[in-house]
Amino acid sequence: MNATMCSVGRFLASPRGLVLILFLLAPTAFFALGGGKWLSLEAFAAHRDQLHGYAQSHFWLFFVGWGLLYAAVVAFSLPGGALLSLATGFLFGRWLGTVLIVVSASLGATAVFSAARYLFADAARQRLERNPTAVKLLSGFGRDAASYLLFLRLVPVFPFWLVNLAPAFAPVPASTYLWTTVVGILPGSFVFANLGQSLGDIRSLQGLISAEVLISLGLLGLLALLPVGLRRFGWSRTLIAQRQEDKR
Repeated sequence: MNATMCSVGRFLASPRGLVLILFLLAPTAFFALGGGKWLSLEAFAAHRDQLHGYAQSHFWLFFVGWGLLYAAVVAFSLPGGALLSLATGFLFGRWLGTVLIVVSASLGATAVFSAARYLFADAARQRLERNPTAVKLLSGFGRDAASYLLFLRLVPVFPFWLVNLAPAFAPVPASTYLWTTVVGILPGSFVFANLGQSLGDIRSLQGLISAEVLISLGLLGLLALLPVGLRRFGWSRTLIAQRQEDKR
């Protein structure tokens, strides 16, 4: 028992252990301190004028602070990202708001990606490699990482936090993860920042995205997968040609 406790203590005192503690304590503190009430549409509506006034009088300080808050929410996978995106558009406008959303969300996503890979990637990869289906999935993700990541970013089918975490356990270069995140979230960020300008008239976060917007994002996602389809089509033609040669 003492040996086990000593091992646990050494791990928690190590850099890896400290990172794990941080990513466990931050969400726990958020919910324990009632963070969900603050990151709500009701709370923003109640303090909207104060926030707007502070953004006007202390623009750059507020701009940087708001960006760090946004990045932290993404990094620790906390709820409220959609509201923060809308509020960013309301406070800073569609263009500057889009830039802030993209930069902050990309930083937060890269932080959680790096932390997950640092903490769990080796153990997770060893387990996945025992499963033949998982091996094929990982190898496919490695071949077409950019296309898959762009598709997942452009089409909001899966939760943002899940798309941030999953690539950490696949053979995806950090540089590929970063640039596909920036490019992939750009259209959606502009949509939210643009909608944020009318935040005063919004009563619910449901139904903010119109069918036309979702269709447009879906088409962009399909476009991102086009290289994968063309590659597989090329492989199929090669296989057919080889089989015809074998028959001769």
